[in-house]
Amino acid sequence: MPLQNRVTPLGELIADPSRGLVYGNRGCLHDEAGRIRRRFAGRRWIACRLRFRDWRRHPLMRPGGFTELFFLDEATALAAGHRPCALCRRDDYLRLVAIWRGLHGGPLGADAIDERLHRERLDPAGRSPRLHEAPIDSLPDATFVMYGGTPHVCVGGNLLRWTAGGYVGRRSRSLRGRVQVITPPSLIGILRAGWDPVVPLLHPSAFAVPQRAS
Repeated sequence: MPLQNRVTPLGELIADPSRGLVYGNRGCLHDEAGRIRRRFAGRRWIACRLRFRDWRRHPLMRPGGFTELFFLDEATALAAGHRPCALCRRDDYLRLVAIWRGLHGGPLGADAIDERLHRERLDPAGRSPRLHEAPIDSLPDATFVMYGGTPHVCVGGNLLRWTAGGYVGRRSRSLRGRVQVITPPSLIGILRAGWDPVVPLLHPSAFAVPQRAS
């Protein structure tokens, strides 16, 4: 039975046998039996490399350890509100800090970044994803939006529907007006700056989905 440690663009944890391309964590979320008991443990939500040095993550979800999470790709991790790890993705983290300084100024460092992202990714009660609105034609590639009640990613002039195994259902992004946006505003700023991470930004299925009518 697959573990409940795959993350959707909305930050939800689901069980699915498909394997993602990006790894991360947000603290210990499981009990001694490996059952998910909480959405997060702290504000430090990070996205990592699948492989780093000779470290091994086996078995997963050990009692008292952090919960190993897996994302389809970097776009999914950003939509869920995770930022690059300052250890295994040091260059990405430093680049994010540099872009962040230009966007926001003020205090820098992991704590300040994580505090702002925590406000942007969750509602005030900390229980549900915090969506915001923006004109769809203003959004950079790899931003996630809600379309037809499900998460879709913006890729060129198209919207692709997210699934745990890859992207499906290509539709034209020729919409007008404002849409509900999943990716936190600060991380949209990072994408708009031309984000090129060491982990896959988009799953290969994003470039292989057949065209469908709008």
